[in-house]
Amino acid sequence: MSPLRPGDITDEMIQAMDTAKRQALQKDLRTLAANIRADAEGRYDSADPGWQAGVEWTLLWIENTASQLTEGRS
Repeated sequence: MSPLRPGDITDEMIQAMDTAKRQALQKDLRTLAANIRADAEGRYDSADPGWQAGVEWTLLWIENTASQLTEGRS
């Protein structure tokens, strides 16, 4: 395989790489949210006041962040 030269990497290749990175991060964030949700189930009744609201806010923030990674991109 010959070494890459500066003109060998096209804008399309760069865009495809960026899209793949964003999709992978989006998937990781959604997995994190699912894990947090599963760990939190059943703990709301015995938790300190505000704990449930904090978990719900965190899940919403993670989902919004994940959605913005690919919003308006193709």
